[in-house]
Amino acid sequence: MMVKITAMIGGPLFLLTVILHPARDGHAIAAHAEWYAFTHSMEAISLLVQATCLAGVLALGMRGFGPRGLAALYTALAGTMFWFGLIIFDGGHNPVAAKYAPDIVHTSADLDIEGSIIVLAANVLFPLGYVLLALLLNRYGQRWTGLLLGFGGVVYALGGTAALFGFGPHSMITSLFEIIGAAPYALGYVLLGSTFGRGRHLSGQPHLRERE
Repeated sequence: MMVKITAMIGGPLFLLTVILHPARDGHAIAAHAEWYAFTHSMEAISLLVQATCLAGVLALGMRGFGPRGLAALYTALAGTMFWFGLIIFDGGHNPVAAKYAPDIVHTSADLDIEGSIIVLAANVLFPLGYVLLALLLNRYGQRWTGLLLGFGGVVYALGGTAALFGFGPHSMITSLFEIIGAAPYALGYVLLGSTFGRGRHLSGQPHLRERE
């Protein structure tokens, strides 16, 4: 039940916060600092809920998945938590930076060593984790759930960092990438909750046995 509830909340709430994300340039952030911080706080909450969901899937699959499966789940969980850290850092740092130096917000000029570590770790582990999770789910007959999570996670991550720094904070391409990624990602979580939230362990679910 916990897996189902957290999946049904975490995925859609994440999509909603991505859709409501305000403009990313420094002057717009300075003008709407409270809303920027609020949307990032809600997105961080949605990621914590998703992490709880993945922890539940991990507990249910502890006896059913092999070492590779557990490694995939741990990577996805770590990636989700690092992206949570990235969102917290973004939501707290950028409104302050926008107040004093709006022209450098969301540019390479605003990256320091500490921020770069969070950004790099999140951008490696988040998409990697969901690709590995997609491969794991595919092995257990949950192809569409895995495809939605893997594709959505990768596209969202590309929009969140690569498109942002590549096209600049004024470009709408970042928002487009993030929404295109967040929509299937959120649906993937809903399907994940439907699959694993049925109250039985993996060993008692024939549809989750590894395919030959």
